Amino acid sequence: MDKEELVDKLLDYFLNEDGRLKGYKVPDNYEDKRLFLRGVINIRGPYEISEDILKLEDKLLQLELKEKNITDINGLDLIEDKISLYLGDITILRVDAIVNACNSSLLGCFIPNHSCIDNAIHTYAGIRLRLACNKIMQGKEEDVGKARKTLAYNLPSKYVIHTVGPIVRGNLTDKEKNELKNCYISCLDLARENDIKTIAFPSVSTGVFNFPKDEASKIAVSTVKEYLKKYPNVFERVIFNVFTKEDLHYYERLFRN
Repeated sequence: MDKEELVDKLLDYFLNEDGRLKGYKVPDNYEDKRLFLRGVINIRGPYEISEDILKLEDKLLQLELKEKNITDINGLDLIEDKISLYLGDITILRVDAIVNACNSSLLGCFIPNHSCIDNAIHTYAGIRLRLACNKIMQGKEEDVGKARKTLAYNLPSKYVIHTVGPIVRGNLTDKEKNELKNCYISCLDLARENDIKTIAFPSVSTGVFNFPKDEASKIAVSTVKEYLKKYPNVFERVIFNVFTKEDLHYYERLFRN
């Protein structure tokens, strides 16, 4: 089956599965149809699903992955010993583990086609990731600053480490700064305990969670540097992944200084 046939089969299943979607008109062209499927899967809860459907989605995501320009960390320059900066899409990074800046449910973003990292990671890992997170959490909420590990499924990384960053609703507090620092420490601890040698961090909490980017980058860099000094023989590479040139500027300035 080609990609469009897979999309058609998946849409046929999900539109019949969810009564909320009855009557929706499926777009005619492939690009819009694929985007529609993404949104439909985004809103789907972590319900049981047949292995046959999961395999269809796996096949679609693997075909799409082959068409992407995967970024291997061995091709990234070092900005400092064992540390690299990467401006780009974390979902195409070949690394042992990528970190997902997630919400407290760990189930991903339920807003159709939202631009947050949580949505992107769950979209391209596939439904299996939401099911795995649901099995871990069982309806509970994760504490801020903690970390959990799952497989990465259809992503080029091996694992996803999920961490819940602090939400800043007013003036930044010392409590929120410590919580963000704990996110990085928890992820590094979990990676170290599971023999993960290479790990990529996004700018945790700086999106919809409103943590000031300048301060967040300072906390991220100082925490990782301290950790690498404490455990000098554990990690081969830590990558700070940024998605905008503004974010890149903050990190480059810190390393220049």
